[in-house]
Amino acid sequence: MSMARLIVLTSLAMLAFAGNSLLCRVALRDTGIDAASFTTIRLVSGALMLWLIVRISHGAHSGRGDWLSALALFVYAAGFSFAYVSLPAATGALLLFGAVQATMIGRGLWAGERLRNIQLAGFVLAVGGLVGLLLPGLSAPPLAGSLLMLSAGVAWGVYSLRGKGAIDPLGTTAGNFLRSVPITLALTVLLFSEMHADSAGAWYAVLSGAITSGIGYAIWYTALPALKAAQAATVQLSVPVIAALGGIAFLGELLSLRLVLASIAILGGIVLVITERQ
Repeated sequence: MSMARLIVLTSLAMLAFAGNSLLCRVALRDTGIDAASFTTIRLVSGALMLWLIVRISHGAHSGRGDWLSALALFVYAAGFSFAYVSLPAATGALLLFGAVQATMIGRGLWAGERLRNIQLAGFVLAVGGLVGLLLPGLSAPPLAGSLLMLSAGVAWGVYSLRGKGAIDPLGTTAGNFLRSVPITLALTVLLFSEMHADSAGAWYAVLSGAITSGIGYAIWYTALPALKAAQAATVQLSVPVIAALGGIAFLGELLSLRLVLASIAILGGIVLVITERQ
């Protein structure tokens, strides 16, 4: 793969991942859709798009994936949607990314991995940034939404760890999305009396599922084999930054000093852990 093509594909994937935060936030803030409906439409449309992509590229879908990973995927998607009822796009993306990385680093520590001094300093810095972001104050994000997004990040970290080393990550992701459909339909039945949606909100959910999730993952898995592990991990640091810029440009969100300082601490700390590890 040429360097130019790799840069374009990687950039498109990061834009897609950040776009998930923007689409979810604008849908839940500015349209009539509720979080449960957004989750269901997103997962169903994502499953259909990924099934179609795998069908075209592989010739058939072999039913990859497993139910535990599908459950983790659902917990991530539901927590993500319900969190964005109250969280700004930038704050949500930062909390999500921080929780994902903390989960994966924590799993390494649990398995016996030892951090060097610079890695330990980075880990402490990142955790301190998360704590500082959530401390009570005028600019603190809503606690309930923050906890939901942290839960979503932990779930996505678990999902990523379970899929680590998959021979066919795109096929595995497609299978997990398909398995998540009956789980999210159960949520629909459970909350049916409280669900409501309009065409604008539904379209945002379809875009989030089919384009920024389905096609976004397909693009990412195309670029991923050409990236070193440290490059792949580090480039994802751009996602909260892109979401913050998008929130300012398109959603009229304000960037507080607390969020800026927390972002520097969290993302900078993760950089120290990732790059030194690799």
